[in-house]
Amino acid sequence: MDGVEIREICLSLRWERESLSQFLSAHGLRLEPDVECAFGLYQEDTLSGCGCACGPLLKCFAIDAPLQGQNGLGLLLSSLTQDRFQKGYFNLFVYTRPHNAAMFSRCGYTVVGQTDCVVLLESDHNGLDSYLAGIPRPVKRLDRIGAAVMNCNPFTLGHQYLIQQASSQCDLLYIFVVEEDRSFFPFLDRLSLVQEGVRHLPNVLVCPGGQYMISSQTFPAYFLKDTECASDLQSELDITIFGERIAPALDIQVRFAGQEPLDPVTRQYNKTMTHLLQRYGISFVEFPRIMSGGEPISASRVRKLLGEHGCVTPELSSLVPTCTRDYLLRRFGSTR
Repeated sequence: MDGVEIREICLSLRWERESLSQFLSAHGLRLEPDVECAFGLYQEDTLSGCGCACGPLLKCFAIDAPLQGQNGLGLLLSSLTQDRFQKGYFNLFVYTRPHNAAMFSRCGYTVVGQTDCVVLLESDHNGLDSYLAGIPRPVKRLDRIGAAVMNCNPFTLGHQYLIQQASSQCDLLYIFVVEEDRSFFPFLDRLSLVQEGVRHLPNVLVCPGGQYMISSQTFPAYFLKDTECASDLQSELDITIFGERIAPALDIQVRFAGQEPLDPVTRQYNKTMTHLLQRYGISFVEFPRIMSGGEPISASRVRKLLGEHGCVTPELSSLVPTCTRDYLLRRFGSTR
């Protein structure tokens, strides 16, 4: 790597951001708009390699052919890691194509899950195992353990109904609340509302989803072809990690979800679960959505009402359990 300098790319400078975007484009990649920091390999002020980050996710890697195999990736990962550690992110993740996984493995990354099209790696060798070790286990073997993954943004009567129905079909039901804070309501608030809203169900355990319940909001698309659908690849990888790693560790035999009449992405996710979970001997059960006023009860409907009125209306109150209503009243007030 003689004559190669590594330095941070100043994304706030238009010409540097454009230079990075053009470099990635020349490598058949796209600069994603959520990139927070970037580092480049320079030869006499010519950009010859780059790597970027957003939160704990590292992405947008590209290196010119003459520098490949000369530890350019290692230099980029080292600089990005130091930057991310300073920002408070201590377990970092990389999505890449399966044929690139070995390069990241040689730099100390461990495979979390893999499909034919994409692989997820993390910097902590025991990251997923440590997460699973923190999930409560039953003290004795149970015949039927189930799970559901929910965002609950916010927790509605629809969520509560699904959990009640699922818990009646299980000895133990895990509810994993998506942990990413990219929702309208903060994760800790969402988690607390679910815990409060299912307190009357003794066989339900509400758990943080950790960093292993993959969100379509953070799944990178910069390396995908135009013919590939990011949400489909995200769904397959997410369900693969659940089926191969999470479900066996917790002895989960069935996964539950609500039917999705409105959102095509979630509807496709449910279809993917229908056929993919079978590979791992896991049943999949969909419950019909409960209705109010001729429409399905949904968190998006609650958020829409909040956006329209800026406060809790009688219609909104009819869509949420008491714990959520009281929480929204504290935050937004009411029409009365």
